[in-house]
Formats: sequence, C-alpha cells, structure tokens
Amino acid sequence: MKLEKFSLGIGDRFGRQGVAQLAALQQAADEGVEIAPVWNKSNREHNLIGTTPEDTRRAADAAVTAAGWTRPYHLDADHIGLKTVDRFLAHCDFYTIDVADFIEHPCSEEDIAAVRATLRPLVGRSFPELSCDEKLNDAEVEQFLSTYAGAIREAGRIYRHIATVKPDFIAEVSTDEAETPQSPMELFLILGALAGEGVQVQTIAPKFTGRFNKGVDYVGDVGQFMREFGQDLLAIRLAVAEFGLPDNLKISVHSGSDKFSLYRPIHEMLAKQSAGLHLKTAGTSWLEEVIGLALSGGTGLAVAKSVYATAFDRMAELSQPYATVIDIAPAKLPDPSLVAGWDGSDLAAALTHDPANPRFNSSFRQLVHVSFKVAAEMGPTYLEALDGAKETISGCVTHNLFARHIRPLFLGK
Repeated sequence: MKLEKFSLGIGDRFGRQGVAQLAALQQAADEGVEIAPVWNKSNREHNLIGTTPEDTRRAADAAVTAAGWTRPYHLDADHIGLKTVDRFLAHCDFYTIDVADFIEHPCSEEDIAAVRATLRPLVGRSFPELSCDEKLNDAEVEQFLSTYAGAIREAGRIYRHIATVKPDFIAEVSTDEAETPQSPMELFLILGALAGEGVQVQTIAPKFTGRFNKGVDYVGDVGQFMREFGQDLLAIRLAVAEFGLPDNLKISVHSGSDKFSLYRPIHEMLAKQSAGLHLKTAGTSWLEEVIGLALSGGTGLAVAKSVYATAFDRMAELSQPYATVIDIAPAKLPDPSLVAGWDGSDLAAALTHDPANPRFNSSFRQLVHVSFKVAAEMGPTYLEALDGAKETISGCVTHNLFARHIRPLFLGK
C-alpha cells in the first residue's frame, strides 16, 4: 500500500464532519491538487471520549459513501505503541508508530549493537547535502546511539508486530513529541537505522524547532524553521537513495493546523524540491463545531457556553494530557460569567483563529481545543445540538479546511 504524495490527517472527534471535510478536499481536486484524506484518532482521544477505532472506521466509510468520494482514503492508528496497537489492527491501514518515550531512555547493549552495525558503514563519510562537511566519526554515532537506539529498536518491534497481522499497510514513525528537535543529520541516521530494522517507513514526523501548539500559529523563527525544513527534505531524499526506503517517503507535520505563517513558505519549498507532505490537522473540526454551534444561536450557543464554563473549572485536568503542546495564560481567559452574556458572534470571534481580529483570544481557543471530553460527557445533548446546527457547522468546517489550510499550503494561494 502506497501513501499518496499529498495527504491530510482529518481528525474528527465525534465522527460527524467527514462529509464537510471531504468537500474541502474535493475543492482542492477541482483546482488541480489531489490530497488523500486520512482519518486519524489516537488511543488517548478514544479513551477520553469513550469511542473505539471501529467507530472511526464506520464514520469514515459512511462519509465517503455519503460524499460520493471515489479517491483513496485511509484510517490512521494515531500515536500507537505495542501496548495500544492491537485494538486498531482490524480497522486501520495507516499506523503512526510513536517512539518519543523511548528517546534518551536506557536500552540494552544488544539493541545498541544492532543499530551500531547498521550505521557503521556510514562512518568516515561526509554528507555535504546536510551541511555536514566533516566526516561522520565513531563518537558522533555513539552519541546518536545513546539518544535514539532504544527508539529505533522499539519502532522495529512495533512495525513487525503490525506486519504479522497486516502485511500491507502504511507506516509513519513519530518522534515529534520528543523534548529536543532532531537535526537533519539525526533525521538521516534515524531513517537509516529504521531501514536496518526493516521498517518501510513512508512518512516521518520529526520534532521541529519552535512550538507547534494545538490550534494556533507556529511560535518561533520562521526563517530558521524553513532552513531546517529544507534540509530535512534533503535528508529524506538522501535516505531513500542510500537505504532503499520507499520512494514516496515524506515529512509529516503534527499539530499542523493553523500554522498559517508556515504554509506558503512550506508550499514553496515543496515545489522547489518536488516533495510530498502529510499534514495532521489535529482537532480543527472540533473547534469549528463549537464555532458553528455559537453562530447558530439558541440551543447551540447555550451548549457552546456550557462547554467553556465547564472547561474553565477543569482547566488543569483537561490540559494535562496536552501540556507539551499548549500555552494557556489563565489570566487571559474570560470568566464564564462574562461569556454567559456574549452573543454567538462574540464567542465565535474569540474562538476563531484570526490574529487580525482584536477579539480573538489564543488562550480561550487552546482551552476549548483540549475540552472535547466535556462535550463527550454531555452525551446526546451535545450530539443533538450538532444535528440542529448541521448546516452552519458544515460550512465552517469546509471553509476553514479549504480556505485557511489547503489553499495556502497545497495550492500556494
């Protein structure tokens, strides 16, 4: 199974926005760019709201049928490990193998020796494509092994476990939740070591310089990011040639929604190097649901306010699973008593990611972003509100995904 050149992770917390998301991808196709949808939902998210991988498969297949979608689509077992992968095996064809927890962790001498043997032929060579004019030496390899050998070996174990049940699947390896960004040379060595483990990785999600917080723009030096991103693309091209990895191997950007300052520069870099991309848009559709509820007024607005009021009181609990990818300033959060007096346009303006709008509140948006558990606890009350505001919400979802994400990133407009 081969992943398409461009693909988009379309997270959908409650399984209701697939048709609206496919409408955005259809608009892209109409403008000449084919983007494969990849439904993604992690074990953590399933546990938080009480759903299963089977629910996601059912929702994806139903959306494809309802939308008349005839192009490829996939279902991602997002951020899985050996302890969590089995529940996904019957339903997914894409596996994001997350080994961030094994980076910089002690591992056995056997594991270190296995990765060392794979990388030893590289010692004594230089890689000017990666701005490394000095020859790779044993000390650098040993430093790499002390950081990444455990993660590489774990990725191999997970990959082989999946392959015993799914002989044909798409593999992504994720190190994006590590504490330290990987350099282009480290990325090259990671890919070489993965090849040594037999992992036919089609997309790699590195940890980048800067902050990729949920639902808000990139925080960091855009120029520095783009220099490193360009070198990462070269590292991938070099790894494909050097290690015989799949020729469609590409970068995956996690927490990729709303990184507006990066989209057009990334588009230009991809065009320059004729490279593909996988972008995960995290919980964008969930935020658009809340925005659509607010704009619909009445019951929808009341539900949106209730979600925020509860989230405000439970901020520490709801934020904890996402502590590394959010920056909420509590002092900037409006008191729920104030929000209770807002109309739909007030709430939507505070929540919609429009930095030019003085009413936009980044902390408000990030708190709501991690508060879908509250909506799940509302049960039928929340789902019935979605049904009542379906048309408004669908418009929000499609417009946000196409106009604000797909258009600048994949079309360069």
